[in-house]
Amino acid sequence: MNWAYWNPVKVRFGTGLFNELAGMIDGRRWALVTYDQPIFRELAARLTEAAGAPLVTISNIETNPDCADLSESCRQFGAAAERPEVIVALGGGSMIDAAKVLAASGGDFETVRRHLVEKRPLDAAAIIPIIAVPTTAGTGSEVTSWATVWDSANGSKYSLAHPRLYPETAVLDPALTVGAPRGLTLATGLDALSHALESIWNVNGNPVSANYAIEAAREIIDTLPRLLERLDDEELRARQMRASLLAGLAFSNTKTALAHNISYDITLKSGTIHGIACSFSLPIVMRWAMGVKPQCDAALRRVFGPDLEAGAERLETFLQNLGVKTDPAAYGVSPVEWDRLVDKAMQGERGRNFIGRLPAKAA
Repeated sequence: MNWAYWNPVKVRFGTGLFNELAGMIDGRRWALVTYDQPIFRELAARLTEAAGAPLVTISNIETNPDCADLSESCRQFGAAAERPEVIVALGGGSMIDAAKVLAASGGDFETVRRHLVEKRPLDAAAIIPIIAVPTTAGTGSEVTSWATVWDSANGSKYSLAHPRLYPETAVLDPALTVGAPRGLTLATGLDALSHALESIWNVNGNPVSANYAIEAAREIIDTLPRLLERLDDEELRARQMRASLLAGLAFSNTKTALAHNISYDITLKSGTIHGIACSFSLPIVMRWAMGVKPQCDAALRRVFGPDLEAGAERLETFLQNLGVKTDPAAYGVSPVEWDRLVDKAMQGERGRNFIGRLPAKAA
């Protein structure tokens, strides 16, 4: 078995590291990408006091960065008096993804659109470095080289990817996640679990990614239910953020697989939040992966124990106990639509990463 693992992101993890962010900017001209919300305006003010004012602040992005909003973001970015030398992305995965679009855009979203739609190459030398500061524990975008771009007007989803889009530095300060509400904590936590498991039943899996994924999945299954009952527990927040990081380091090399490809249509169809949309099908997909490759089964046994069918049942119960319905019908999908959706997902970019075999009724 030939394999390789590579991740160039400098990771810094620890409570209070936000206070050291100005030193990481290190006098460079910088731009800020963040939410237009009180807590983020407060954090931006603290950072500005320490690092000086950003050349431009982009704050028009919400969940699931969309082409329409990103076009305006790039226009604002390109209108800065000088070209930023580094971008600070402060927020959840949507902010980090938006920062990657800005970093590749040269101030013009058309550059990114042509790359996504027409496959025109990006100018690698023009991509601006990113310092990623996640305030949620789930997306792993701080250690990956791609960003999700939604085109809701046309019912499409794209993945922007380039090796230069790995952030320069990922700053993981668990204190920044303490204020996240239950719903967000649940969705992002399950997104991280999906990243971990999907990197296990993946054609691109390798021993390094598997070790990261196994540890991440075990930790999330142990930590997330308790965290949802004690949202202000800083130790549990740190454990969940560490697990999310490990899942990110796993799928940074494998990418995701079938459950994520299924999720895209679920989100476009019903607006189901990403972390739920990509996790509700995990027990179904796990059963399709079982028995296909010894390496995958061995990794899953390290997460769920020797009886994998019992492990799939345990995973289903875990999700249901958190309030997540695991029947596709709960998301407005009939059995016939489900079969069609799964078949379509298997042909998708992420679906082709899946090692498993579908039963006849879903083929």
